[in-house]
Order: sequence, then structure tokens, then C-alpha cells
Amino acid sequence: MHAQINRLFYGDNLEVLRGKDDTGQPNIPDQSVDLIYLDPPFNSRQDYNVLFAEKDGARSTSQITAFKDTWEWNEEASRSYHDVVAAGGRVAEVMLAFHKLLGGSDMLAYLAMMAPRLVELRRVLKESGSIYLHCDPTASHYLKLLMDGVFGPQLFKTEIIWKRTTSHGNVSTGYGDVTDSILFYAKGPRPTWNQPYAKYSDEYIAATFRYTDENGRRYTSENLRNPGVRPNLTYDYKGFKPHGNGWAVSKEKMEKYDREGRLIFPSKPDGRIRLKRYLDEQPGAKVQSLWDDIPPIGAQAQERLGYPTQKPEALLERILNASSNEGDLILDPFCGCGTTVQVAQKLNRRWIGIDITHLAIGLIRNRLSSSFENNVPPINQTYAVIGTPKDIAGAEQLASENKHQFQYWALTLVDAQPSDAMKKGADRGIDGRQYFREANSDEYKQIIFSVKGGRNVGVAEVRDLIGVLQRERADIGVYISFAKPTKPMQKEAAEAGFYTSQDGSKYPRIQLLTIKGLMDKTQRLQRPLHVQDVTFKKAPLSRPKPAKNLDLPLTSAEED
Repeated sequence: MHAQINRLFYGDNLEVLRGKDDTGQPNIPDQSVDLIYLDPPFNSRQDYNVLFAEKDGARSTSQITAFKDTWEWNEEASRSYHDVVAAGGRVAEVMLAFHKLLGGSDMLAYLAMMAPRLVELRRVLKESGSIYLHCDPTASHYLKLLMDGVFGPQLFKTEIIWKRTTSHGNVSTGYGDVTDSILFYAKGPRPTWNQPYAKYSDEYIAATFRYTDENGRRYTSENLRNPGVRPNLTYDYKGFKPHGNGWAVSKEKMEKYDREGRLIFPSKPDGRIRLKRYLDEQPGAKVQSLWDDIPPIGAQAQERLGYPTQKPEALLERILNASSNEGDLILDPFCGCGTTVQVAQKLNRRWIGIDITHLAIGLIRNRLSSSFENNVPPINQTYAVIGTPKDIAGAEQLASENKHQFQYWALTLVDAQPSDAMKKGADRGIDGRQYFREANSDEYKQIIFSVKGGRNVGVAEVRDLIGVLQRERADIGVYISFAKPTKPMQKEAAEAGFYTSQDGSKYPRIQLLTIKGLMDKTQRLQRPLHVQDVTFKKAPLSRPKPAKNLDLPLTSAEED
């Protein structure tokens, strides 16, 4: 399976990297990955000094949850630090130096949690492989030293500076922070490399390609002097002599250029022949370490998912094209909303993604389904999701351990997107949403979802959902629970009536689904099949118009 199918892991990436599959083989074997990109979470928006304040080590561990970067100096971080030091070697020496400088601070916690992960990433990387670590200036210098300890300073290639945003107008006592750093290291002395090029600027084109031929093609003239002394390239051509070093090309090549009309002959006999270099034949400017030509994701961008740390696809396309080839294996151990996975799939690379949140796994699955809906075979048959609940017992365990992660996972069973309100901790009766529009219609329709993790369910919750449906002007409401709905619940749902689609088909306005039914596929969300889904694209800017056939009964509260 390792060599043939892409994989999406749910779980702590360190456990995944160190873990084994059902056959006892490593999840990710030694020297099996061609390229690693990682953008580890880090809350640099908090007060800079807080990151360096020493902590007493007794604070309880906080799980890293969606959209919140929490790296705290606590017992878990302290244990990780001591494990790294006990292992010895250059990484241990770097960590000891960090401890002397930083003490027991959150910054040290961040570095202590990153160190074993980087060691494991080096293990799985091929000798021809590369790793790109994306970070911001708050921690980039510490991470560079840590990367020197893991990979060796001689294998540092470049610190790429990416202009990730425009100027900040609220900066009053310093310089605006508008860039990220991407640390580029190789595993061995000869990493895969395909030179990337960027478009020439308008200013460069105007200054360099100043001439136009009879066909309107822009060109520049280039001398044909050889930079070194080459006696074998010293020959006369049509009465014109070369520079003392000789021509830059052979006589055969010179004749070919002449036949193609690319030579510019001088007006004086002692002048030198020059070559026409056409703009439309140039690959562009070689990309340097400053990347200011890839803009951040705009508010109206088609690829925008609303994920706070989402990176533009163009950024990952440049990295993957430069440091990998088709068929290579790409790993992103902090894959978030899945931009690396998305780009790897598009560029015909194999991929492995790891994330600790079910929200991220759900986003990625739906992003792939939306982007590659016409794939043959279907995109969901080309990868495996590993680590999500496989049975009711696993689902119940997830619900008991983490309510929000359970809700995120349950919503993936119906391809729904977690609501913004739920992410902020105030769901107002809505755990998820789905937007769609029927064929040949510009009117957005809305489905809202409520997920119940416990076993106690009742008719009041159905009435609440009906009230939310009316308040939100939604078209269909879906209630998902472990427990089988009671008869009063089923009766209340039935009285809510139906949503009628353009072709006259009817779908229950309130649908009661169970986790078991969704997992064993005996139940499914009922809705029009001939839809243009926009679930994981940017939601409509305005609230969907109320449906014309909205005939829901009043809730008990409204009757009173």
C-alpha cells in the first residue's frame, strides 16, 4: 500500500512518523520521501515577550485544536526536551544551548516539540530529498539553528523570504511585519533541482527587450563573445572576425542562427556580430531568495477556504516544481487545510498528509472531492484516511475525549463544513452548513447541521432545529446523533414537511440521521442530486434567499 496509494493521517505527527501499520511495517519507511514541506503552527501574534517568560512547568497540557496555536512549557514539553537531550548528538547540544538562553519558556517548548519531529523527518527523507520549513521571523532564527543541528549547516541551501501580505497601517513604533521565512535544506549533497523561473517585470522588459522585428516580436541583442579563451571557436564569419577569446558558439550553430534570421550584422567591417534573443522564447527570470511575486490569498480568491493559515497554491507549486518530479512522494506533517496535498495531486505527485484535527481532515477530503470531481478513478479511491473512527466504539471514544473533534468528524460523513460560530465556541444551534445551488440557478440554498454526541436525545432538540432553520432561512435541517430518534422526534420531523426541488422531487425538511446509519451507509443525506456544490469553496457573501415553499410549523416557543 505504501508505494501505491496516497495517505491522509489523523493524529499527532510524531506518533504517526514513529508508528507502524497493521502489518507491522513503518507508516513512513526510512528514506522514502522525496520532498517535505511543513508549516508548523505557532502563535506569533501574542506578545513577543510572553514567549520567553519562564513557566513553572506545572501547567496542564493543552491539546492543539483547530485554528489555535498552543505551544506551552509544561510537563509534556519538559519531557520532550529531556528526551532530546538524552539522545545526544548535535541536536542535544543545540537544545542545551537554547535552554541556557531561553530557560523554561514557551519558545523553548516550541523548539523542544519541533526537535524530535525534525529528526524523524530527516529519517524518512531520501538522500536526494529536500525539506522546506515555513515560519515567521519570531522563531525563524532558532529554527535555523535547530535545522543546522538536525541536517548539518553545510546542507542549508537558502532562506527564502516570502512577502505574505501588504503594509500594515496600524504600525506606529516599528516596521511592519509583512514577510515569512522558508528554510530550505537538503538531505544530501545532490538534491533534486528544477530551476524555477518567474515572469519578467514590465520595467525589465521595457529596459532589456527594446527592439521589435518586422513580425512585432520583442528582442534584445546579445554579444557572441566567448567568456573564456577558446582557440577552436576562433573563425571568420562572412568577413567578420571574432573577439580574441573566440565566438560563443560553433560555426554550425552560427550558420543555424543566420538561417533563422537571428544574427545582427554590424554596419562597419570591424564591428562584431550580435544575436537576437526573443522575449517570447525566454523562460523568465531565475527565481532568487526574495519571493514578492506570489500574492497572499485575497478575500475573493476562488481557492480561499477561510482557514487562517492557508497558503496560496502558487507558493506550493513553485516549491514542488523546483524540488520534485512527477511520481515523487511529498510529505506535509502539518497539512492543515491541505494546500500541499491539493498541489501534489494536481502536479501528479504522490502524497502523505498528517494533521491532528478532524476539521483539517474533513476540509482536505472535501477540497479534493470538489477539485477533482471528474477524476477517473474517483479521487476518494486514490487515497486512504488513517486514524479516523472505523466503528461506533471508536466514534464514541472520540466523542468522550473531544466533543469538537467528534463534531468535526461527524460532519465529514455528510460532506458538511463546520460553522464559523462553532469554531468560536458559540454555535447558536448550528454545528455545520452546506451551501448549494440547483442547476441553472443563481439562488443559493442552505442546509444546516446539528450534531449530538451524547445518548440522551429528545423532541425538544428537533423543535430547536426547526427554530434555527426558520431563523437562518435555511432549506433543510439535519440532526445527527448516536441514539436512534424517538417516535416523538420522528413525528415532529415529519410535520416539518418537504423541500421541493426544481424538478418536483421532495426531500424531508428535517432529517434525523444516526452515526451508525452514516457509517454503515444505510442512511444518507437526502437532497437534490443535480446540484452545483459550493460547500468548501467560499460561502456566498449574502444570506441565501428564503425558499418560496418554506412552510415550517411554528416551534412550541413561538406558539406561546
